[in-house]
Amino acid sequence: MRAELRELMQVERPKIVEIVSWAAGNGDRSENGDYLYGKRRLREIDRRARFLSKRLEHAVVIDPADQTTRDRVFFGARVSYADEDDVTHDVTIVGCDEADLTRREISLVSPVARALMRSRVGDEVSLQTPSGPVMLEVLSITYP
Repeated sequence: MRAELRELMQVERPKIVEIVSWAAGNGDRSENGDYLYGKRRLREIDRRARFLSKRLEHAVVIDPADQTTRDRVFFGARVSYADEDDVTHDVTIVGCDEADLTRREISLVSPVARALMRSRVGDEVSLQTPSGPVMLEVLSITYP
């Protein structure tokens, strides 16, 4: 989040401000596409920057390595589980802002993470899906 905020405020926003300043000097602003688009983009950047700033103010860094109960699924756990079709999945449970499916990281508020929370190796948990409940079996739990 810090990197995104830094990119917005130090790289993207100054470029847009320069474009808006140039466009404003061209005269009639009511039909000036560069000016109108630039002003809209500045509002979007400022809105996102406020959101990120607020999130960073309240963010708490939690080190999963400090987890004392390592035999159960909690925040930061790397979980291997099998579904009803015996397909194995490996996921890491992370914060809402860190979730990235390409790295197999799921949010702790996702349905899969909520189903897996507090379970142990060998437990079968029920995942509620739109087509009905699906049973998941926890195969392994690791922490960094």
